[in-house]
Amino acid sequence: MEERKKDHVNLALNSSVDAFHKDDRFIYEPMLAGYPGKNIAKRTIAGKQLTYPFWISSMTGGTKMAKKINTNLAQVANEFGFGMGLGSCRILLDNEKYLPDFNLRSVIGEDQPFFANIGIAQLEKMLEEDRLKELHDLVALLKADGLIIHVNPMHEFFQKEGDNLRHPPVETIRAFLTVANYPVIAKEVGQGMGKESLRSLLKLPLEAIEFGAFGGTNFAQVEMMRDTNADNALYEPLAFIGHTAEEMTKMTNDIQFEEQARIETSNLIISGGLKSFLDGYYHISISQIPAVFGMASQFLKYAKEDYKGLKSFAKNQINGFQVSNAYLRINR
Repeated sequence: MEERKKDHVNLALNSSVDAFHKDDRFIYEPMLAGYPGKNIAKRTIAGKQLTYPFWISSMTGGTKMAKKINTNLAQVANEFGFGMGLGSCRILLDNEKYLPDFNLRSVIGEDQPFFANIGIAQLEKMLEEDRLKELHDLVALLKADGLIIHVNPMHEFFQKEGDNLRHPPVETIRAFLTVANYPVIAKEVGQGMGKESLRSLLKLPLEAIEFGAFGGTNFAQVEMMRDTNADNALYEPLAFIGHTAEEMTKMTNDIQFEEQARIETSNLIISGGLKSFLDGYYHISISQIPAVFGMASQFLKYAKEDYKGLKSFAKNQINGFQVSNAYLRINR
């Protein structure tokens, strides 16, 4: 104790916090709960309950590091009760040699929600060519609980190998839902989406909408860095178009109020630009639709290294979330 008090004396003068940095999203209520916070709202996706409302957002496959990254992520999801979405599984439709990168059910376990992933351009083509059995077989092969459809027209525009869409994505998703016999999630990949796109999806019987909001990894920017063609740089202003997670959460709240009984989507996965448990706690607390929060790059940073570091990161996020749940209220 004496050493601790000495540390306090020595460090106190250098530990002042500028009021400018106060986070005004929250009201701090230190008198009303013990730690850890009890009554954390449980969320169910694809009939499976998450221990904590954390979602590991879709990342990678088909690269040398993919198996290590995805195995680490699946292991941490299993250990702490998170949900997980795979990166695009398109490569498996062409070559099953990459199956070990994605075949993670035995790692994540039977109790956690685990989703395969395909792009809207590939889904559109498979619908037109009557090849959906290949997709259904892929979901079954991975023993996934369902399928994520990533909708990424801006990404495709910037990608030199990109695909053009012939139909509005919501029409393709609506048609697919009539034949899919498993849960389906629709997501963007870094630009987010506006109110009318959200409204059109919320009226569909989706398991979830994942935001993939503006402010996190931006795949339009990624493609510009891949393609050094000078003409491509002329399109750069488009990369800065999008909607943040906070904007999208407020938009879905407005739609939920406006549409009420016409909302058929079960959950939101609020992702894109969330840096920590505190951002996640804020967004799922203000959401009027049941929500979990997703992070990709924050998990990826640790998953590329050893599992010990990833586990420590996950545990720290849980601890921070519990403290937030115990002592913070939303400043509405």
